Amino acid sequence: MSDSPSGKPRSRPNYLYAVISLALVLFLLGFFGLLLLHGAELVRTFKERVNILVELTENPAPDELAQMQGVLDSAVYVKEGSVRYINRDQAAELMQDDFGEDFMKLDLPNPFYDMYSFNVRAVYMQADSLSAIRADLRALPYVSDVFYQESLVDDVARNLRSLGFVALGLGVFFILVAMTLIHNTVRLALYSNRFLIKNMQLVGASWGFISRPYLLRAVMHGFIGSVLAVLALGGLLLWSQSLFPELGLLQDGGLFLILLGAILILGILIYLLSTWRVVNKYLQMRVDDLY
Repeated sequence: MSDSPSGKPRSRPNYLYAVISLALVLFLLGFFGLLLLHGAELVRTFKERVNILVELTENPAPDELAQMQGVLDSAVYVKEGSVRYINRDQAAELMQDDFGEDFMKLDLPNPFYDMYSFNVRAVYMQADSLSAIRADLRALPYVSDVFYQESLVDDVARNLRSLGFVALGLGVFFILVAMTLIHNTVRLALYSNRFLIKNMQLVGASWGFISRPYLLRAVMHGFIGSVLAVLALGGLLLWSQSLFPELGLLQDGGLFLILLGAILILGILIYLLSTWRVVNKYLQMRVDDLY
């Protein structure tokens, strides 16, 4: 350990706090990214659970039922495996489940018609798409009407727009906080080397020669911090899936790998940029300002 020009012993810069700070910030960013990924999947799942009811005319013929089944099975907007035929007796039983046994004690004729129930794919869960689907189905001679909750569709669209703005704002906020926190941590870590950096410049060393070891170290530390964040995120995901197995069904492996790769690249870039700015700042300062 050598002495600095101020006469005080110069300690080695402590990069441990910088690496830990980077890992924590990247973990928070990754956690936010996981919420966005799962949130999108949850929204898609929710949209694909909205039931569309196709009410048929009274006493449809068997061939009409077969035609209706074929139309829905071949439609591009229908979610695969969601088509279900409900006859009028089954419809009455469903209403009995909802309203209790007193519903069947009213001794009224069965008011229901045979119907088909299906779910649309998420990309078609929009007001204009559903209106077009409804018009096409109502044009069939054996279809009486098509029902779906229009207010629910509007609420989903409005909530998605709000969620997008909130996600964008939080993402920008997290990135700004990450860059500020890591820059200050790197600046403190290199503070003890400020005289060494300036002395090399005074004896004629080039900017590239002076900054190269610090930038290479920044790449290594950025990579280590990113790997720590990735490992923590992987552990968190495995733990959450052990508690809630249904999350595994929503996990998109490709998007998750893209998120991990983005964390690795972002960690290296943030640490590298912060180190470059700190070294460049010390090189531009006067010797008197270093004390």
